[in-house]
Amino acid sequence: MSNESGIVSKVWSFASVLRDDGVSYGDYLTQLTYLLFLKMVDEFAKPPYNREIAVPEGCDWESLKGKRGAELETHYTKILRELAKAKGTLGQIFVKSRNEIQDPAKLYKIIDMVDKEKWSMMGADLKGKIYEGLLEKNAEDTKSGAGQYFTPRALIRAMVACIQPEPMKTITDPACGTGGFFLAAYDHIVSSHELNREQKEFLKNKTFYGNEIVANTRRMCLMNMFLHNIGEIDGETFISSADALVADEGKRFDYVLANPPFGKKSSMTFTNEEGEQEKEDLVYNRQDFWATTSNKQLNFMQHIRTLLKENGEAAVVLPDNVLFEGGAGETVRKQMLQSTELHTILRLPTGIFYKPGVKANVLFFDNRPGAKEAWTKEVWIYDYRTNVHHTLKKKPMQLEDLQDFIDRYNPSNRNDRTETWSEENPEGRWRKFTYEEIIARDKTNLDIFWLKDKSLADLDNLPDPDILANEIIENIEAGLESFKEVMETINGKVEE
Repeated sequence: MSNESGIVSKVWSFASVLRDDGVSYGDYLTQLTYLLFLKMVDEFAKPPYNREIAVPEGCDWESLKGKRGAELETHYTKILRELAKAKGTLGQIFVKSRNEIQDPAKLYKIIDMVDKEKWSMMGADLKGKIYEGLLEKNAEDTKSGAGQYFTPRALIRAMVACIQPEPMKTITDPACGTGGFFLAAYDHIVSSHELNREQKEFLKNKTFYGNEIVANTRRMCLMNMFLHNIGEIDGETFISSADALVADEGKRFDYVLANPPFGKKSSMTFTNEEGEQEKEDLVYNRQDFWATTSNKQLNFMQHIRTLLKENGEAAVVLPDNVLFEGGAGETVRKQMLQSTELHTILRLPTGIFYKPGVKANVLFFDNRPGAKEAWTKEVWIYDYRTNVHHTLKKKPMQLEDLQDFIDRYNPSNRNDRTETWSEENPEGRWRKFTYEEIIARDKTNLDIFWLKDKSLADLDNLPDPDILANEIIENIEAGLESFKEVMETINGKVEE
C-alpha cells in the first residue's frame, strides 16, 4: 500500500485537476464518496471479511472498473440510479446521486486511484484526514454554500473537551452537517478510556444519532463517520433525513452537541399563481415548546432541551439574537434558566465561521427535573470576543486559543471555579452573574459584556490591516444579509 503522504497527495491532486474542468470540491467529494463506498463494499465482500452486502447485481465495483469511455459513463450513471433505491445506509449514501464528472477519462483515473488502495485496511486516522481535509476545502469554497454545514474543528474539540462524553452514553446532533461533533466525541471517548468489547460495540453502533435534511450533506456525514469506523456499511442509518423541529420523536439522549444552521427565520418556499417563488415563515406548533415562533434558533434551543434525558448535558452554538431578542426570546430564556442549569456561555469572536459576520456563542446547560425554584443559580461568561481577531486563512482559531477557557470551565469539577474578573482586574475575561442579577436585566438579556474595545481608545492597538479589512467586509455582508431578510419579509418574495 502507498505511504500516507502519497495517498493524500493523489486524492488532493485529482481535486485540483477536476477544478480546472469546472468540477467543484463539493462535486469531487460527492463522486469520491460514491466510489469509495463501492470499493469498500467490494473489499468487505472478500476475505478476510466475507460479508454479504446487498448490492444489486451488476452494480458492484468489479463491473465498474473494467469499463472505459462512453460505456463507463453510462454504466456509472446506471449504478448511481439503482443504488439510490436501496435501503439503509447504502440508499442514504446514493440518494439523489448523479454523475458530475462528464469526462470519462478523468472518471476512469479516479476509479483507478481508488482501486489501487486497500481502504478497509487503512487506518481510520488516515481515511479521516483525507475526507475531513476535502470537507474543509469544500467549506472554504463560498460559492458552494457548504460553509454553513461546517463548524470550525477547533471549536468543536473545545466543546467536547468541556463536556467530556463518557462510554455507554448516547449523543445526538439535530442538525449534524458533516458529522464534526460526532467524530470529536468519538475521538475523545477512544483516547480517554480503555474500552472493553461491549463499550466498543456500543460506541460504534449505538452512541450516535442525528438529523440532516440536506441530502448531499447527509451523504458526506455518513461517509465521514464510516471512514472513522462509526457504523456498519450494511447497517441501518442513524442519520435521519427528517426535519428535527417538526415533532418530538420521543428519543432522549445523554448529550446534545450542536451548531444549528445559521439564519434567523425558518421558512418554506412555494410558487404562487404568477409563477413567482415566495417565502412564507414556517412556524412549528409544538405543545412541548414554551413559545411559538418562526425564529429557527429559538426553536432549536427549545427542541434541544426536549432531547435531553433528565440531567443530560448540552453544548450548543447559537447566535447573539437568542441572548437578547424580546418576545419569544425572553420567554425561552426565562424558561431555560428555570428548568435547566444554564451554567456557562462562551462569547465567540467573528472571523471563525465560513458564513461572514456571524456573532455567536456557545451555551452549556444541563437538563433538570421539574422544580418550583429555578435550577440556574449563576451563569459564568467567558468573553473570547472583545479584542480578539481571527481570520479563516491568515489567523484561524486553534484549539490552543480556547485552552484558557477550557481550563476555566474546569470540566473535572465545574463547581470549583474562580473568576479572573474583579474590580482590581477589569480586563478579566471570566466572570459570573447570579440568577437574580440576570432576571433583573431588561428582557432577561444574556448578551452580557464588560471589556472595553481597545481599538476604539488606542490606535496603536488596531489589528493588522488585513484583519481589519476582513472584519469590515464581514460586517457589511452581515448587514446585507439582515437587510435581505427584512426585504423578503416585506415583499414575501425570494430574491434571486
